[in-house]
Amino acid sequence: MKITLITACYNSAGTIRTAIESVLSQKGVDVEYIVVDGGSKDGTVDIIKEYADKTPNSHTTNSNSNSKLQLSFRWLSESDKGMYDAINKGIKMATGDIVGILNADDVLASNDTLAHIAAALTPGIDALYADIRFVREGETVEALRGAPTVRYCSAAKWKPWMFRFAAMVPHPSFYVRRECFARLGGYSLDYRICADFELELRYLYLARLKAAYLPECVVVMRMGGASTAGWRSNVEINREDLRALRSHGIWSCLPLIYLKYLFKIWGFVFKRK
Repeated sequence: MKITLITACYNSAGTIRTAIESVLSQKGVDVEYIVVDGGSKDGTVDIIKEYADKTPNSHTTNSNSNSKLQLSFRWLSESDKGMYDAINKGIKMATGDIVGILNADDVLASNDTLAHIAAALTPGIDALYADIRFVREGETVEALRGAPTVRYCSAAKWKPWMFRFAAMVPHPSFYVRRECFARLGGYSLDYRICADFELELRYLYLARLKAAYLPECVVVMRMGGASTAGWRSNVEINREDLRALRSHGIWSCLPLIYLKYLFKIWGFVFKRK
């Protein structure tokens, strides 16, 4: 089984290195890594090229047969219509059996993360989701993985009915069989910040894809992304979530959606490593 991992980035020179290195650290899995840059001006492209030049296609590291990484590194840099447009470009380039997204300021949680995901996606399972955790700082992959947890986001109790509250599975933990994108469509460009919610809504609620939960943290996220950028960002997120629900004929309302923050409180109280 081959996993395609897509990173969409723009002016991400401060974080893209750790994202790439967390992918290169993976063991025991066949990975196609696709980086789609939006025409960065801050040195991001130079960093991508640095790693791409050192990582020829079909590159194998480590002599131990149990820890081999078969890696294909592909990238492009051109103007786009935003993050979701970039991700859609990556999906069109993908050749793997499974597709996942790694944000430019996130890292995979361990060297075995993708191997665990591949093993969990058994025949008959269309999608997989897991846990993520948020940290405040870390200049290297090891530092980020070892940083204290600010918030732990578990999907263990998540159910599809929670979409009415705009409660979704953590998007960075969401892996889907590639054929599902051809059948159900990619990320909608009608949403600036919540196309991931709308896609999960279509896949897990409307299409009822058979999904499995992997009980482990698969991604470490830096605080400060769109989902943690303050109340103004959250207001926009909630409005877009409501629009996505109504566009698919699912009733909800803003007061109901704001109740999801009661679920999120537990992630700050119970901080698992």
